[in-house]
Amino acid sequence: MAKLSINGKTLDLQVDGDTPLLWAIREHADLTGTKYGCGVGQCGACSVHINGEVQRSCLVQVKDVKPTDKIVTIEGLADDSGRAVQKAWLELEVAQCGYCQTGQIMTAAALLKGKPKPTDTDIDAAMTNICRCGTYQRIRQAIHLAAGNKQQG
Repeated sequence: MAKLSINGKTLDLQVDGDTPLLWAIREHADLTGTKYGCGVGQCGACSVHINGEVQRSCLVQVKDVKPTDKIVTIEGLADDSGRAVQKAWLELEVAQCGYCQTGQIMTAAALLKGKPKPTDTDIDAAMTNICRCGTYQRIRQAIHLAAGNKQQG
């Protein structure tokens, strides 16, 4: 049994401690917005926030998450930076296939919390998620839009 705080709710999940957090979220908490991509932390499709920091949930074991840790998935991303990023994503039609987009949005929202007015260099350093469709320019533009920056690039 694991006690996890996900999107403001405390959940008691029947899951082994060695289980990756990704599977606890998807299979046991029924929150399927967090995606499985590579399973080795490279693609970022499984990105969530743990205590405000973006984490690749496929690399975090449930036993390493404390009951007091605050996990936020795309379904719970309702803060100001999250709403601004989601709105910008829609306005600029960032998504093509869409598979990576929840992880991209989670990473972008974390970036904006730490750097409300990021430069292109800041964005490039933070946005290490993989997009197989290659929408990186639109992702960068959407982050600038969400930040209220003048369009760059």
